[in-house]
Amino acid sequence: MSDRTKIWIAETMKELMKQKPIDRIRVTEICRAAGIQRPTFYYHFKDKQDLIAWIFFQNAVDIDIVDIEAAAEAMRKMKKELSVFYQRAYADVSQNALTHYILEYFTERYTQITMAKLHTDRLDTDLAFCIRMYCYGTVGMTMEWALYDNITPAETEVEMMFHAMPAPLRAVLLTEDDRSQTA
Repeated sequence: MSDRTKIWIAETMKELMKQKPIDRIRVTEICRAAGIQRPTFYYHFKDKQDLIAWIFFQNAVDIDIVDIEAAAEAMRKMKKELSVFYQRAYADVSQNALTHYILEYFTERYTQITMAKLHTDRLDTDLAFCIRMYCYGTVGMTMEWALYDNITPAETEVEMMFHAMPAPLRAVLLTEDDRSQTA
């Protein structure tokens, strides 16, 4: 029941986001449109930004972020199926905007993947910095691409991001075939 309620609230939010920007949507309005009480909303989400982040995570969780084709497919899907959602979410610059959640999410995912590939439970400072820098860059470029670029194909955007990956991180994450594709 809990997941169905979350999905219902998320679908309601996506519909509201088609009509207006996030900063003009109130929790009361989400509850009214979903036919739920405010305590139900707050049982599942701490605020509307938490809800938006949850929607993002539901779409991102199964993506192989170190595979060029999978990442490009995810970006194509983002632009095609959820374009209004992402345009509104990326345009939001509030204190708890989606970009903050995305940075944390991808930094943690890249950290976990890198540690697994290196068979370690801790990264050195340089590699941790490379991950953070790469995540800041790719999140910013993805946001720019989603909001303003109607020309560059997703594959090209992803290839450029992988090509720009710091060398120490590339050496760990990408196979030889991946590295030659982005050279």
